[in-house]
Amino acid sequence: MSKRKRSSQIEKWIKEGRGSGTGADYRPWLNIQDVSSLGRSTRPKGIKTGRQYEFLSDLERNYFYLAEYSDFVVDIREQFPLLPLEETIVIADELGIEHPIDPENGELNVMTTDFLLTLDKGQGVFEVARTIKMKDELLKERVLEKFEIEREYWQRRNIDWAIVTDEDIPKTLARNISYVHAPYHIKDYDVFQEMNEIHIEELSISLMQRLLNQTNSIRAIMNEFDIDTHLPFGSGLTLFYHLIARKIIQINLLEALNLEEPIKIQSIDEKRLKQVRYG
Repeated sequence: MSKRKRSSQIEKWIKEGRGSGTGADYRPWLNIQDVSSLGRSTRPKGIKTGRQYEFLSDLERNYFYLAEYSDFVVDIREQFPLLPLEETIVIADELGIEHPIDPENGELNVMTTDFLLTLDKGQGVFEVARTIKMKDELLKERVLEKFEIEREYWQRRNIDWAIVTDEDIPKTLARNISYVHAPYHIKDYDVFQEMNEIHIEELSISLMQRLLNQTNSIRAIMNEFDIDTHLPFGSGLTLFYHLIARKIIQINLLEALNLEEPIKIQSIDEKRLKQVRYG
């Protein structure tokens, strides 16, 4: 079994609190600047926690949007470290697999799982671990070896672990959620900051009535709404996205959201509108 000790950088990151905490206080083990990503690195702000997230690929970001939109997911922790390092070293030795190292300095790497999700389905809170990977990567023997270490680590904690591939993540759904994600907190937008709760609620009802009673394109309805309410252009669209994000307006998010076409509303949940607090 390897006798190598943890590097000073690992000790430093542990002392910094990386990989610890929950909710808004969680700190991912890896930040964007720490690694070279194969996709577009992004740092979206979370709805559930209010903190900035660190994603190293488009695939991770897309999975995040699905988790954010789920009513069952209550916390999302990305780049979660498999600590202590000594445990994954032991697991690797037991499996006869070489433990991952840093190719630049030969130091042992702390392995990470892309997502540790906290779920609540009404029968108690529990955690699941999910690794995100392009399906083609599963053809590589070394990738599968690392996954065996990861799988065993979570199995010893009785936490469900699974691999999620690009084929498991509907791109259209993730893209649609990305459009409506930021307007979830509509008070983040200047035009709505000074409005009271009643005013926003009245605007929401007015917009929903227009969507139900007109057959024009979404963009045409939004432009007309902005003119009639004397709001800056784009305000109606922001409100529209907000109502979808809050699940007050229900549409088929598996179909591409095209602003040049009429909207097909499945249902409207005014109870959710009453539950939203804008103060």
